[in-house]
Amino acid sequence: PAQVTESGGGSVQAGGSLALTCSASGHTHSSNCMGFFRQAPGKEREGVAFIYTGGGTPYYADAIKDRFTISRDNANNAVHLQMNNLKSDDSGMYYCAQESVIFGSGDFCYHRLTMLSNSTPRPASLNWGQGIQVTVTP
Repeated sequence: PAQVTESGGGSVQAGGSLALTCSASGHTHSSNCMGFFRQAPGKEREGVAFIYTGGGTPYYADAIKDRFTISRDNANNAVHLQMNNLKSDDSGMYYCAQESVIFGSGDFCYHRLTMLSNSTPRPASLNWGQGIQVTVTP
């Protein structure tokens, strides 16, 4: 099975930038939905940014539009999330999610990965990272 691993993250002052990478390994395909969720203590998990590795426009949550950019790195089976102008509300655990699909788009990947992540139990087709901490200090 495929596995996904987050890297990057850390701590930064408000207004600063951080970058996350989600790397897929193991039995992967060339056509995937990939994206990031985040969860802060006491808050519900929310979708942040999603992308279809086969092309098309990414999906961004309203809270991070114009500040975050998700991009494909198909040669390395990875996606990158560049986070600029970070705010304290951006703090939390960031999780990468991935599923191999036949077709997709940013919007499709957001809805698909959100549905799968909310399923109990989560299906084996959904690969979920261990999470990485992002802390934005005032």
